[in-house]
Amino acid sequence: MGGDGTDRWSELGDFIRGQRNIARLSLRRLSELAGVSNPYLSQIERGLRRPSADILQQIARALRISAETLYVHAGILDAPVGAPDLARSILGDPHLTEEQKQALVGIYLAFRHERPADGATTGSAPGPPDGQAAPDGQAVPDGQAAPGDRPTDDRPADDRPTGGAATDRAVPETR
Repeated sequence: MGGDGTDRWSELGDFIRGQRNIARLSLRRLSELAGVSNPYLSQIERGLRRPSADILQQIARALRISAETLYVHAGILDAPVGAPDLARSILGDPHLTEEQKQALVGIYLAFRHERPADGATTGSAPGPPDGQAAPDGQAVPDGQAAPGDRPTDDRPADDRPTGGAATDRAVPETR
């Protein structure tokens, strides 16, 4: 960002306006969704006001982008240094719906859990790491499957029921 504080607020306003246009929201609709007055939001977009972190969070939620993205543009947070954080990038993508973002982050975290940074596989079933959010945003407690995961049947294939009425009755062993 520019060194001048007014440049920072103008750039923040331009960024918010751009995100609003990408989301195809009118100024009035964004103000309603964010719970901010229309004139105040207009002043923020023109760089005339310095919004608080709370207001930025409300705007980010209404735009369905990460609040951290707006905090960085406002100079409240420093831009991340080093390796890019893919999950943060996904969450900050204005072209994805919230459901798509959660699904992608869930898949990404599942692959990260399956294959840690050292390259070794854990041998665990795909799914969010224990205690991480499942694709629907719910936390997954240790040892439990994420919502939508199918239970696995660890029995050998020849010991599994084949379906039909025979599965309701005990089958005598024939070994």
